[in-house]
Amino acid sequence: MPHAPDEGFRAKGATPPSTETFESQVLSLVPALRRYSRSLAGSDSDGEDLLHDCVEKVLVRRGQWRGGNLRAWIFTIMTNLYRDRHRRSGLHPSVELDETLGLTAQELSADPLESTRLQQALNALIPEYRTVLMLVVIEEYGYQDVADMLAIPIGTVMSRLSRARRQMAVQLARNNIVSLRRPK
Repeated sequence: MPHAPDEGFRAKGATPPSTETFESQVLSLVPALRRYSRSLAGSDSDGEDLLHDCVEKVLVRRGQWRGGNLRAWIFTIMTNLYRDRHRRSGLHPSVELDETLGLTAQELSADPLESTRLQQALNALIPEYRTVLMLVVIEEYGYQDVADMLAIPIGTVMSRLSRARRQMAVQLARNNIVSLRRPK
């Protein structure tokens, strides 16, 4: 009698498999994964490479998934792939804000300088702060989920997020442009 390929690997007490196939669940996460990969890698092409490698690894290692939160499992894999690449290259990537959010500059703000300043502030963050900021603010994960994904204590998540927000605020205030109005 045939059975699912990962049936024997499911942990006791794990969530039973959905009627949706594993591949279709992974496919539904691609837009969020693309945003996250671009925010980590800093460019379309590097982000697409990271996304491709992540999806490939997820499909090859699907038997290692123990049920539960598939999204968190895949984001963890992507984060670890990025860390491995980052360690090997020693490069500090920049973030393309418009690509990261999947929005055009007009949707973000009517003021193009504001979008540029926000992009520069994101680029100024160290990768550890940027990763936490993206997972909490953009992908809307809870602190504990991010802590689990990044294998760090929850207090570290909160302090990195606080520092990222503070650095963003300082950077944005430093580049603040005051518009001048004509007196009436």
